[in-house]
Amino acid sequence: MPASPMSDQPEPQLYLQRDQPPGVPPLALTGERTLPDVPEENYWYQRHLVVYEWIRDRVAGLRVIDMACGEGYGTNVLAGRAAEAVGVDANPEAHEHARLRYTAPNVRFARDLVETFDEPADAVVFLQTIEHVQNPDEVLERFKALVSASASPAVIVSTPNVLTLAPEGAEKSGNPWHVKEYRPEEFRALCAAHFSEVEMYGLFHARKLAVHELALKRLRWDDVHAMLGITKRFYDWFTPAISVTDFTLTADRSLDGALDFVAVCRP
Repeated sequence: MPASPMSDQPEPQLYLQRDQPPGVPPLALTGERTLPDVPEENYWYQRHLVVYEWIRDRVAGLRVIDMACGEGYGTNVLAGRAAEAVGVDANPEAHEHARLRYTAPNVRFARDLVETFDEPADAVVFLQTIEHVQNPDEVLERFKALVSASASPAVIVSTPNVLTLAPEGAEKSGNPWHVKEYRPEEFRALCAAHFSEVEMYGLFHARKLAVHELALKRLRWDDVHAMLGITKRFYDWFTPAISVTDFTLTADRSLDGALDFVAVCRP
């Protein structure tokens, strides 16, 4: 049975990216990073993509570093408005894939650790990765140093909300790649310990995902389609149809119910 878009992570199956350009090796979905071009992963890809697009519209004309860029799609999105976008990732397969697939003149990829990459920038983007690191305080201090000379410095960090990612009452989801998952007040405190200004936003379901969430909670939709024997057919249709318009990013709702937090931090 395919994973529901509302579950905390995809089922542990091996999926490869489809339809890659000639000469670009496809990446496998391991659960460590999300990928485009994997229909079964589309919920998570769109959930990440909407935040990259939101940031893109706020970094026009700036030099941006996309730390732990993974497959590289987000770096390419940022380059749509940025003066230059540099994607940094230590994984050799992800780095090779990214540099071969995304070749715009203002896009560049560096194979390096986020702790050691040492080029100044106007903005550092670090999405859905701080929950993976053992040393979040050191990482945030390093990012602050990289943007310190900019006239428009910003460090933008996102992370999932443990209150909606993990089972109710649990300290952590079952994702083996996550070291620490944050509650709203914990994430705000982490960022505020290193930056003088922190704006917090929450990502929520919208449109058909909001309807789906309501159906799961009030109508026990998962039980209904299982009883009808249409679970696979339903999610084979529903998951690839999800788009960025099925999410909303706002500062006007309680962060306790957010899917992810996005912090815009300035020194």
